[in-house]
Amino acid sequence: MPLDWKLVVDSEDPHRLAHFWAQALGYTTEDHSAHIERLHALGAINQAQIIQDERHDGRAAWRHAAAIRHPHDPVDENTGSGLGRRLLFLAVPEPKRAKNRLHLDLHVGPDAREAEVTRLERLGARTLHTVVEPGSHHVTMTDPEGNEFDVQ
Repeated sequence: MPLDWKLVVDSEDPHRLAHFWAQALGYTTEDHSAHIERLHALGAINQAQIIQDERHDGRAAWRHAAAIRHPHDPVDENTGSGLGRRLLFLAVPEPKRAKNRLHLDLHVGPDAREAEVTRLERLGARTLHTVVEPGSHHVTMTDPEGNEFDVQ
């Protein structure tokens, strides 16, 4: 039987990365505010675990985490968490130190590659290098925290 999964990305600022990747992929930022407010009312979490600011339109959000999901996938109505293609960004204390061992490939096609690279750079990505070799032509980029990904 196949397993459900999500990709978890360690980050310095999970909300900044969630915003970048939501725009990059055309995904939806998850709204966990109702779940957070229920847990807070029950005393299961405290105010230090919650942020409420303009980045979240004043809604409660996890201080240590943010998630995005494919807009067409189902959502758990009790938690606001996606039940399909999903990226979860978690705050960690240490900075990124080495090349990723896992990365995303964004498939846009050869005709759209240059425009997509330009769009991603406007969102805060940085181009590292272009690879042209037999069987592959892609641009390796980094997100705002230095996580590598390829645009093919």
